[in-house]
Amino acid sequence: MGNRSAADAPGLLTWAPGAAAALAGGVLLIGLVLAGNALVCVSVAAERALQTPTNYFIVSLAAADLLLALLVLPLFVYSEVQGGVWLLGPRLCDALMAMDVMLCTASIFNLCAISVDRFVAVAVPLRYNLQGGGGRQLLLIGATWLLSAAVAAPVLCGLNDAHGRDPAVCRLEDRAYVVYSSVFSFLLPCPLMLLLYWATFRGLRRWEAARSAKLHGRAPRRPSGPGPPPLAALPAEAPPQARRKRHPKITGRERKAMRVLPVVVGAFLGCWTPFFVVHITRALCPTCAVPPRLVSAVTWLGYVNSALNPIIYTVFNAEFRRVFRRAMRLCCRTNPHPRLRGQDSSLCWGGFVH
Repeated sequence: MGNRSAADAPGLLTWAPGAAAALAGGVLLIGLVLAGNALVCVSVAAERALQTPTNYFIVSLAAADLLLALLVLPLFVYSEVQGGVWLLGPRLCDALMAMDVMLCTASIFNLCAISVDRFVAVAVPLRYNLQGGGGRQLLLIGATWLLSAAVAAPVLCGLNDAHGRDPAVCRLEDRAYVVYSSVFSFLLPCPLMLLLYWATFRGLRRWEAARSAKLHGRAPRRPSGPGPPPLAALPAEAPPQARRKRHPKITGRERKAMRVLPVVVGAFLGCWTPFFVVHITRALCPTCAVPPRLVSAVTWLGYVNSALNPIIYTVFNAEFRRVFRRAMRLCCRTNPHPRLRGQDSSLCWGGFVH
């Protein structure tokens, strides 16, 4: 992670102890991140049922994880295999640090954008539904990426060119920037996000309770005596404008999608909180002894989060699980066993692509 700021320069090793485990774990992690998040993006693009406002943000989150696996993780694994020694020059190190900060920030900002969007959907549902089409979501997604780039930009503008910089260590050299980026990328967004989710789910429970009570209160009562029921017990035909206003504030699909969000947020906080605690401590207390293995462990834990989200969607979201299953079946049928070659696989394509 780009906030690694105070690691002492290790010995110049070309094949460090534990390098084989780091290489194997890194390759496995990169493969899982690429496969899982690519499947998320393809599934949302191909399945109309998954094209909801919440899932637009999930695709943006998956895109951040894909870029992390392509641009950051290979170089991080390389550094781990070398025992922490950086042999690729300061300019590439600065680019790596900037991309690392930007993509981690983009992940948390995307989660914050989801919390803002869901809060608006529950707080002012009529206005939210009238402004459909995904324009608001696209604006929020664009804002998250622009703000993330702004947080990471100082690294590319010479901030890392500190006097006496050790070229064999790739890290953020400015301790003040470590604190600044951590505050704006994690410490401020997280409480705001949790507060918005608390207000959102509280409002959703109140709305569902009120809707249930209203529906039960409208049920006509069966008359006790013989003869036709009185006219007061017959439902009157509502005018067209009233019928148009009787739509639910949040669709059932959107409510199901919202239930997976606390798990996604909890996984993110569980994976990244130890990292920020350790690295802010190192930045504020340079004399504090923090074992290098602890620094490496919390960094790995943070990166593991990029592979968790597709698993969470599969376990907790029935629609994602169904689409993932169909996608895997499609891969199997398009690459069949030699004894099954020649058989028609068009049914698999027809069931997946609209």
